[in-house]
Amino acid sequence: KPGGQKGRNGCGTRRGGVMKNESHESGAWGEKLAARFMRKQGYKVLGTGVRLSPRDELDVIARKRDLLVFVEVKTRKSEDYGRPVDAVNRAKRRTISRAAVHYLREVGYPKVNFRFDVIEVVGAPGDQDPVLRHIENAFTLDPRFILPY
Repeated sequence: KPGGQKGRNGCGTRRGGVMKNESHESGAWGEKLAARFMRKQGYKVLGTGVRLSPRDELDVIARKRDLLVFVEVKTRKSEDYGRPVDAVNRAKRRTISRAAVHYLREVGYPKVNFRFDVIEVVGAPGDQDPVLRHIENAFTLDPRFILPY
């Protein structure tokens, strides 16, 4: 099975005006909240921060009966610059699609239905009431990728 290692490197270099440590900490916190949310909704969480290759990572993989869900978690402190889901642009959808196909290949292409969801987390570690929004079927598999069934 693909590894479940988190892709957190802990370096303190600047990226986009935010310290990477802070950004990674916030992202890991958001993934933890999203996984907990999915469990409460009746999903079995198969993995978080699943790194399939240096370029392919899936934030949360969950399953409910015969449905496999690949969840992209977007965490933001505020919505001053738009909703977190807005960051899931065409390039990001392509990257997530590639990672999902990589995962499906690694587990032997199980014949299950799957979808791509986004969970928005608005808040920061330590906040008492972060906002979580679950957007089901946020996008479809990028047409560049073909499955063998």
